[in-house]
Amino acid sequence: MSTTERPRILVVGGGYVGLYAARRILKKMRYGEATVTVVDPRSYMTYQPFLPEAAAGSISPRHVVVPLRRVLPKAEVLTGRVTTIDQDRKVATVAPLVGEAYELPFDYLVVALGAVSRTFPIPGLAEQGIGMKGIEEAIGLRNHVLEQLDKADSTTDEEVRRKALTFVFVGGGFAGAETIGEVEDLARDAAKYYTNVKREDMRFVLVDVADKILPEVGPKLGAWGKEHLEGRGIEIYLQTSMESCVDGHVKLNNGLEVDSETIVWTAGVKPNPALARFGLPLGPRGHVDTNEKLQVQGTDYIWAAGDNAQVPDVIGRKAGNPNAWCPPNAQHALRQAKVLGDNVISGMRGFPQGEYSHANKGAVAGLGVHKGVAMIVMGKMKFKIKGRLAWYMHRGYHGLAMPTWNRKIRIFADWTLAMFLKREVVSLGAMETPREEFYEAAKPSPPPAAASAAPETAKAS
Repeated sequence: MSTTERPRILVVGGGYVGLYAARRILKKMRYGEATVTVVDPRSYMTYQPFLPEAAAGSISPRHVVVPLRRVLPKAEVLTGRVTTIDQDRKVATVAPLVGEAYELPFDYLVVALGAVSRTFPIPGLAEQGIGMKGIEEAIGLRNHVLEQLDKADSTTDEEVRRKALTFVFVGGGFAGAETIGEVEDLARDAAKYYTNVKREDMRFVLVDVADKILPEVGPKLGAWGKEHLEGRGIEIYLQTSMESCVDGHVKLNNGLEVDSETIVWTAGVKPNPALARFGLPLGPRGHVDTNEKLQVQGTDYIWAAGDNAQVPDVIGRKAGNPNAWCPPNAQHALRQAKVLGDNVISGMRGFPQGEYSHANKGAVAGLGVHKGVAMIVMGKMKFKIKGRLAWYMHRGYHGLAMPTWNRKIRIFADWTLAMFLKREVVSLGAMETPREEFYEAAKPSPPPAAASAAPETAKAS
């Protein structure tokens, strides 16, 4: 960590908003005007819309993440967590990966902690559930699913086999519907290489407490998405919740009970709970309360945006809805980050700051290879698209939204190769415990039974 007499702009969080805001600030800032410091427990940003495709093997996991130090070479990147904020002293407490926590003074603060999985106190969920918020979870899910096929193919125990081939997904929003669609595609392709496993042997279950799936694309496309997934043999239970999943025994409140080794939890997100320790004004659901300029209410040196902020929807409020807020999605996060970066520079120089205003352009979702839904908004017109064309739009939009040309090219290269090469179905489950085999080889061998018994024999004689 460098020490400097220049003002410090502290960016807490290196996700979508943190990365883009820091880039914008560095681009607009004069040489030597300030020091930009980014603090995040990971040294990379994850593009979360691509996690389902990474889990299915359509994209290399390394291409879904953007290394912060490479993209922000003029910034100070610290790998750790900001645990507390002292607003009176303008000091943040940073807990690094190793070593003791230390204080870091700042002059301007950007809060971009994002969101975490929203969970409930369901028995067994913490032990059995698999989330889909990070690239590690996507890799783990892929390895886990293929490992279940390996297990089912080689066992003679029908109960073990049935449990291994049952996959339960909780949550029918973008993350849940896209993940189950991609994983079902993966399992269908992989089954071709197994002697004792067919797609008909597998059971996919999607559960949601709402009365529809994919609410982001509207009721008609959501209904089509439900019919499409059901046509692929996926069971969908709406207005249903999971009561428990102890030891993989899933109980739903509609009376259904299944045994499953795979329980994927994508039932929404909530603001990062660390915000509660920052002393910032929070909304009813734990989001940082900001004004139209993305400034935290009651401050003139703190800004927030993205999933951890409740940002007023200026267009919705002008249309007569006083409680309109911007939804937490990548479309808004990208645009908010740019406005936030500009406002930090303006605030630092004492200039007027701009309001964040963006009309919804629609939504796109992929449900597996060549399958998707898209709702495109152009003025007062809405275009509803489904099938292959929607899938192309999904890939095109997110491919271009991926930060840096380095990652854009790698993503499109992955897709191009997939047109000519078959999907990889290799499970690297040993990645979870990479030292286990070496440990078994290196640990001391126990003495032979005959040698250990020899002294007792001699003593007896």
